[in-house]
Amino acid sequence: MDKPSKEEAEAAVRTLLRWAGDDPTREGLLDTPRRVVDAYGDWFSGYGEDPRAYLERTFEEVAGYDEMIVLRDIEFESHCEHHMAPIIGKAHIGYLPSGKVVGISKLARVVEAYARRFQVQEKMTAQIARCIEEVLQPRGVGVVVVGTHECMTTRGIHKRGVSMVTSKMLGDFREDARTRAEFLRFIEVGPGR
Repeated sequence: MDKPSKEEAEAAVRTLLRWAGDDPTREGLLDTPRRVVDAYGDWFSGYGEDPRAYLERTFEEVAGYDEMIVLRDIEFESHCEHHMAPIIGKAHIGYLPSGKVVGISKLARVVEAYARRFQVQEKMTAQIARCIEEVLQPRGVGVVVVGTHECMTTRGIHKRGVSMVTSKMLGDFREDARTRAEFLRFIEVGPGR
């Protein structure tokens, strides 16, 4: 895909400002195209990252630890690919190691790399789980994502206080109800949490 230049992107923002009914040459909007393009560079930096690379450095010296590892409440900001509106939420990850573990910050980086792209929450949940499964090859992976979609709260139906919960369970998390239940207890997704 041929990426437009920064100048072309700024011109597109000026076009949107005119389309919305404002004058991009007025004082308050003069720097807006540059600011929007810079913000997009931050919001969508995940396209320049390889989430798998974050998981490649592992530790095997864990004294035989083979119980569940859970990292919960990983905050993320994403944008829906349908309306380009923010999705704000938290991801929860659990896995059953098979001889190697990864630094916990790396799990958060995987979430961040996928979140900083245009997304559909269901797809992002599956991408995170599959990435962990493919690189770490654990006995099981569980990912639960809870998100608030601004495309639903600030436009269209205008419903606030609504969150969407998606999950992807692989390996033992999918096949063993006890493992899945233990993970869900650890993250306690629901009211009051």
